[in-house]
Amino acid sequence: MGLALIGHPVGHSLSPVMHNAALAELAQSYPRFGNWHYDAFDIEAGDLAGALDRMGKLGFAGVNLTVPHKVTAVNMVSVLDVRARDAGAVNTLLRDGDSWKGFNTDGYGLATGIRLELGIELRNTPVVLLGAGGAARGAAVECLRAGCAGLWVVNRSRPNRDALLAHLAPLAGKVPVRTLESDGPADGLAKGAIVINATSVGLKPGDPAPADLARFPGIAAVYDMIYNPPVTQLLAQAKALGLPHANGLGMLVHQGAKAFEIWTELPAPETARIMREAAAMALGS
Repeated sequence: MGLALIGHPVGHSLSPVMHNAALAELAQSYPRFGNWHYDAFDIEAGDLAGALDRMGKLGFAGVNLTVPHKVTAVNMVSVLDVRARDAGAVNTLLRDGDSWKGFNTDGYGLATGIRLELGIELRNTPVVLLGAGGAARGAAVECLRAGCAGLWVVNRSRPNRDALLAHLAPLAGKVPVRTLESDGPADGLAKGAIVINATSVGLKPGDPAPADLARFPGIAAVYDMIYNPPVTQLLAQAKALGLPHANGLGMLVHQGAKAFEIWTELPAPETARIMREAAAMALGS
């Protein structure tokens, strides 16, 4: 049975390592997984529809999507779950007859990673969100769905920030959504906030921190969605300030385990441990 990751590029992804480790271990107790395998396919943006059509005909049971396909795929599925609909992005597909169902497990991965790594529930917690791109949109939607105490968005690009705020407006309900300037005082920021980095700043050697944590008085913790390198400049500053902090490896693992649950009906916590060990080994940590 085929499972796959589609993206461009995909060579750096740990998803095949994690999912194949889970399949290999589970096959010892569940023989049906003995012939399952997870592969990565580098598919450019304009070729997604054709690739999904071919995979459906070849009998693939499920697909993960990464950059640049998450938003495009929204219009290529027969049914969207509520998280995918609200985020406007899909990262998991399930084959259903002659069509695909779309899901988004990124929010689950983020919330679970923060809870298990930092002991923080998003519910009733103020959140400072760094970024306004696709990853930030998914993170913001999850924070609002969880009932965070307030959401403060920090992004240098005003058009991107305004577009995110417009998307979130109908979803916010009673949760206040505000902006913070990338420079200057953080006026009105609630105490005890968690800072979540949803930008790509930190992926490259020499990248600065996406924000100066000293600008945010009274913050409680820092979560960087980047997992490689394991210690970004943002996390290094968090450590220097004595703040609890974690990288995004937990998010990666738990979103993957949730996708696996959608495909196999095995509870995500049952496979998360296996995936975490495989990912950590691949990273040499």
